[in-house]
Amino acid sequence: MYAEFRDAVNMTAAELRTWLDTDESQQVGQKSSAKAESVGHDSGRKIVAILGKKKADLTGGDEEHMRKVVGYVHRHTAQRPDGDVRETPWRYSLMNWGHDPLK
Repeated sequence: MYAEFRDAVNMTAAELRTWLDTDESQQVGQKSSAKAESVGHDSGRKIVAILGKKKADLTGGDEEHMRKVVGYVHRHTAQRPDGDVRETPWRYSLMNWGHDPLK
């Protein structure tokens, strides 16, 4: 699972942390209410924490989240829209999950 996660997450912890602080990051994704954090943004924070750990220190909860990330990235990349995706909610959502499709 670790190798699949590292393949799916192509952003570094620093890149992801910086991205999560942007307005674009905070404006995309499913939210339980207008002021709530999106599912993807919350996932991004968890990914930053996972990337900061040694493989031997990963918990069962970390591995469960890694599986969720791999599934999301695979499903979402298969739905790539036509045209330039640089400034699209599709790309921004993937980036919240640690994957920049332009890399």
